[in-house]
Amino acid sequence: MVAVMFERESLTGLHDAALVRIARMGGENAIRELIRRNNQRLFRVARSVVRDDAEAEDVVQEAYVRAFTGLEDFREESRFSTWLVRIALNEAFRRLRKRRVTTDLPSLDTAVSDDPGLVSLFPLSLVPLPADSEADRSQMRNLLEHAIDRLPEGFRIVFVLRDIEGLSVEETATHLAIKPETVKTRLHRARKLLRASIEAQLHATFSELYPFDGQRCVLMAERVIARLHRNGSDGGVPS
Repeated sequence: MVAVMFERESLTGLHDAALVRIARMGGENAIRELIRRNNQRLFRVARSVVRDDAEAEDVVQEAYVRAFTGLEDFREESRFSTWLVRIALNEAFRRLRKRRVTTDLPSLDTAVSDDPGLVSLFPLSLVPLPADSEADRSQMRNLLEHAIDRLPEGFRIVFVLRDIEGLSVEETATHLAIKPETVKTRLHRARKLLRASIEAQLHATFSELYPFDGQRCVLMAERVIARLHRNGSDGGVPS
């Protein structure tokens, strides 16, 4: 590839299609800009399949290498980001097949029955955890990531694309080569499974709420004794 020089600042306002044309001519900064625009989405998609940060990074890197060494295969019939996601998904599933037999995705649509005990679906922004500090936000993120990781594969990918990446039903269906109705069904069930998982994790911590033991308990006793001494007419603890 013969490098074609363009200032990065001059590329930020261009559409992906224009950047792809420059990248085909060897424009390295155009490649950098395309990578910047797609990094988070590709990582989340890859992470939803392999469930490991380091391996997800490897998947994203491999997807970029395959895409930018094969730009002649991109026919611009779909968006460049859509094409990238498909490459990343293919690479992620390829790695997954090396580890185990992949889940039969169509079977997931009948794998989970409705649970009448679950209340209406919830927005993740309302998960009842504090987020006032970085530690709190990290705790919330870990809780949600763990719950998402436990979703069945097909549900997990749909949830990431729809609720985390904000793709439409139609875009998600295109990425995964499934029907829009299937996207809706899997998202509905993914949310219910997530709610159940998060509620179970939170319930396990209820007994730890409002702790008042150890040194705090000792100090309370000392303060009470001190008050009793002050209130005693002869300076001692009243009987």
